[in-house]
Amino acid sequence: MVTIKSSQKIFTEEETSRLTGICLEHLHGVARSKHLGSIVRAAEATGGQSERRLFTNADLSVLAILHPRCEH
Repeated sequence: MVTIKSSQKIFTEEETSRLTGICLEHLHGVARSKHLGSIVRAAEATGGQSERRLFTNADLSVLAILHPRCEH
């Protein structure tokens, strides 16, 4: 069960990882394979492009059901 504020609609990768208990490495893999989250491209300070995912509260629910909490 994931408990969130009702006013919050979008979650970063770090927030999603903390709320679901899934490490970032596994989170990226599950999100990629199940097509969860929205990819956001942002310019980094170094001039390169960075891809990050933003998740909705529906995505959090699916992740919590599909993947167990990481133990490592």
